[in-house]
Amino acid sequence: MSILRVESTFTEQLPGQAQIDPKRRQTPKSCWAAVTPQTFTNPSVLACSAPLYESLGGAAILGDGDAFLSLVSGQAPLADIQPYAMNYGGHQFGHWAGQLGDGRAINLGEVASEQQRYTLQIKGAGQTPYSRSGDGLAVLRSSIREFLCSEAMHYLGVPTTRALSLVRSGEQVMRDMFYDGRPELEPGAIVCRVAPSFIRFGNFQIHAARHEESVLKRLLDYTLATHFPQFEPDAKGYLNWLEWVRDHTIELIVHWMRVGFVHGVMNTDNLSIHGLTIDYGPYGWLDAYEPDWTPNTTDAGQKRYRFENQPYIAHWNFVQLAQAVYPLIGELEPLQVIVDEFPIRYQAAYRQMMLRKLGLEPSQGERADEQDDALIQQWLATLLQNQADYTLIHRALARWDGDMATVQAQFAECFYHEAVDWPGFCAVLELYAQRATFTAEKAQRMNQVNPCFILRNFLAQEAIEQAQAGDDSGVLALFEALKSPYQETEANAPFIRKRPEWAKTKAGCSMLSCSS
Repeated sequence: MSILRVESTFTEQLPGQAQIDPKRRQTPKSCWAAVTPQTFTNPSVLACSAPLYESLGGAAILGDGDAFLSLVSGQAPLADIQPYAMNYGGHQFGHWAGQLGDGRAINLGEVASEQQRYTLQIKGAGQTPYSRSGDGLAVLRSSIREFLCSEAMHYLGVPTTRALSLVRSGEQVMRDMFYDGRPELEPGAIVCRVAPSFIRFGNFQIHAARHEESVLKRLLDYTLATHFPQFEPDAKGYLNWLEWVRDHTIELIVHWMRVGFVHGVMNTDNLSIHGLTIDYGPYGWLDAYEPDWTPNTTDAGQKRYRFENQPYIAHWNFVQLAQAVYPLIGELEPLQVIVDEFPIRYQAAYRQMMLRKLGLEPSQGERADEQDDALIQQWLATLLQNQADYTLIHRALARWDGDMATVQAQFAECFYHEAVDWPGFCAVLELYAQRATFTAEKAQRMNQVNPCFILRNFLAQEAIEQAQAGDDSGVLALFEALKSPYQETEANAPFIRKRPEWAKTKAGCSMLSCSS
């Protein structure tokens, strides 16, 4: 077993502001600023990911009982390490926003061994120099959503930051949920998040924008030495690292498209250099297949971050990262090649993923890719036309044996549209049947990539409303259910159902704001 140690290489090896000053301010030539979490008088643990706790050293590293609660609520440090907030910038909705930083996230330090490294970060524990006009706190509803979705994505096999714990702060937080000038007090909460690091595209952007090339180089060299030791700290190594980030970002987005996840706020400061899903804010899951849907009320007009646009935004964001580190490379041509290959590689990976969802082997011949793309587009078009449930329809397709006489019986419960175009749907199934082999092995393969359970928005909202009333059983039941997303179990069976009609427009079940 690897020996775990606690350290803080980010603050030890990179420039920052060690003085503890809660004043909101610009922090030039700094990668971090020291902070002190807020004191909470009566915090309590609502939920904890036991396997993650054990993998991080359990009681020996994190403490147990009151000691663990003190750590994850910010009341006690991790092995006497000074907590800090990270400095980064970013493009928000396509516009450069300048310095952003950890406005309500506080890093506690790192738990590391020879094989792995994880940073612990608490969200909602008070102000930092980057809080701008915010209070640095978080409310229970958004914290429940982040805790549950982080772990749901992990069990779905989607690269993600993890959630170690969910803590009630014991205090009330003022929020204007609908931005309508009617703020209300809500119960506060704190989530402890875990990732190899929380370095984002925006960490590099802020120093590039400020022409702090020496700091930019120190940050990139630290990133390679600490997290990507396979790459040398020179121009070639930087290019190899960018290729890695590109390919893992593509892999991430393909996973999102596979399970019907919509991030909702893909600003450049919300993309991880590790290819992980990060910052669960106004996210959502597709119920009916609606490629034009965004869960973010702030994005309702522009729909920049809608489901079908996610790969294009990921490419755009990657371009911004490449531009940020370009001064350290100095050669445009190899950098341009890496950037230009993004959509090509994405399309190939997306095609392979969709064929796996459909249980099909790739076509053969000169126009194989075109033929596969055409079938995929026909399939998705009929899902859109008939408002098919994106999760249920693919599970039903795995069960179908190719008998056209049973189509309506097999698929009737998969649609939200009251008048399904059965002739059109059957026509697409006939094209599909020409390619498919209907075997138990094929169905098993499909069920390994098509979940039966996803954390639907209305399920999370029901659990949130229970918790706000003091009953945590709904949260804990969902937490148990999400651990088996590809196999129906006693725990998740009650949650495997379509979105009810009332949830289509209910706040928290359809679209959400960034207010949390």
